[in-house]
Amino acid sequence: MDQHVKPRKPVILLNIDSLMPEPLEIAVQTGRAPALKFLMENGNYIPNMVSSFPTMSVTIDSSLLTGTYADKHKIPGLNWFDESKNEVINYGTGFRETNKSGLKKTVHNMLYRLNNQHLSSNVKTIYEELADKGIRSASINSFVYRGNTPQKLQVPGLLRGLTRFKDGQWTTEAPSIFSLGVFSKLRKRSMATQIAAGNYKYTARELRHLIRQNKLPGFTFCIFQDLDFRIHFKGPMDIKGIAKIDRQIQKTLNLYSSWEEALNRNVWMVMGDNGHAPMGSNYRDFLIDLRKILKNYRIARIRRSIRKKDQVVLSVNQRMAYIYILDNTLPLSAIVEQLKKDHRIDVIARKTDDGICIDSGMREGSLYYRPDGDYSDIYQQTWDIKGNTELLDLTVTRNKTISYGDYPDALARVYGALHSQPGRFIVVNAKPGCEFKAQSTPFHLGGAAHGSLHKQETLVPLMIAGTTLEPKYPRFVDMKAFLLELIEKNGKETSKDSY
Repeated sequence: MDQHVKPRKPVILLNIDSLMPEPLEIAVQTGRAPALKFLMENGNYIPNMVSSFPTMSVTIDSSLLTGTYADKHKIPGLNWFDESKNEVINYGTGFRETNKSGLKKTVHNMLYRLNNQHLSSNVKTIYEELADKGIRSASINSFVYRGNTPQKLQVPGLLRGLTRFKDGQWTTEAPSIFSLGVFSKLRKRSMATQIAAGNYKYTARELRHLIRQNKLPGFTFCIFQDLDFRIHFKGPMDIKGIAKIDRQIQKTLNLYSSWEEALNRNVWMVMGDNGHAPMGSNYRDFLIDLRKILKNYRIARIRRSIRKKDQVVLSVNQRMAYIYILDNTLPLSAIVEQLKKDHRIDVIARKTDDGICIDSGMREGSLYYRPDGDYSDIYQQTWDIKGNTELLDLTVTRNKTISYGDYPDALARVYGALHSQPGRFIVVNAKPGCEFKAQSTPFHLGGAAHGSLHKQETLVPLMIAGTTLEPKYPRFVDMKAFLLELIEKNGKETSKDSY
């Protein structure tokens, strides 16, 4: 038994991985998604929320939960190189690449190191901040979950050989209510339908369990992951996947006497996390093989440890990549010149002594910028800018105001990626239709992919029902402050409970 703040109106945030505005609106208009239609029509609908960069799940969720870009939370992507440990960090990019990187190591990265070592201790998650205020929270099916409550996780016997945990057990800091597939369940006799985490039905059942037991905390965050897998192979306009998840949301709303009563009792939010860009179908035209572009340099192989003679490490995140330069005698500018020869690379970014330099394989010239200057963007961020603003599709007015085109919030998001880790490296971004490849990297010809800075993968929808409040700006990095304000306004009653 412990004392905590019991919210009068709990906040429930449903994150549908890869939910995009256009297919969502079509599903709603054609009657395929009645629950989402109800929430959209009875609340605020924001179709253009700006995600993080790279647009990969672990980086996005870290930004959502900490209210910062990667320069602060330090999760650079699904695949990156840790200079301090001299090793590639992979959280699970695809079976072939994961297997070559080391399956046990990858599983350990995702299940333990992501939250307990890599996510910066200099930032607080929303779970940690709520716990400090005596407000409980719940995480369902999210791999980014750091909180204040020690939780013991258990690996099922058949899977223990894939992990490094003694006796298949480990303790992690998580929210007070925590569900992650087979490793931690709210319904003890339930069966997770996927190896790592539950599918969309499992996530919804865990949420309904909390509602039935009257145990909803101040904030509940749920992730529905299945849509992303479908879109990679079926393309961005997959309506069937949205309809399946909508049926689970219908069942959840049906627990109340009416859907209107569900809004009276709780604040409901539904959002995507990243979009997808349709991929071309021809291997030679649409796959950018970084090994061929940089064939004159010694590229580290993922199957073995980094060696002293290795000059370059490639970490691909689908439509963006980090290129690490280990050879201190090799100037970054030499690599940039090689990359500029490929017209499918639209953004090439690197740190300089006093800021950031942007080049391109598609456009002439360079763009230099740094924070704290005379130019102000639509988010009240200030910058010093020189050079060709077309490289990031910036519109700059005479009174020095900046607005964004194809690359939303590009200045802050590129800055975040370039300061997400120490070392000498370059960030590259592929033009729509194209994807990067290196060694056993998974690719999605004829389907769809994400990871890039482009608005196709960046702008996602958000529905907010049960309150008139909304974020200061339509960006993921503004969600944490918005949620804290909303939850604190709802959390007025103090009570005791033992769940």
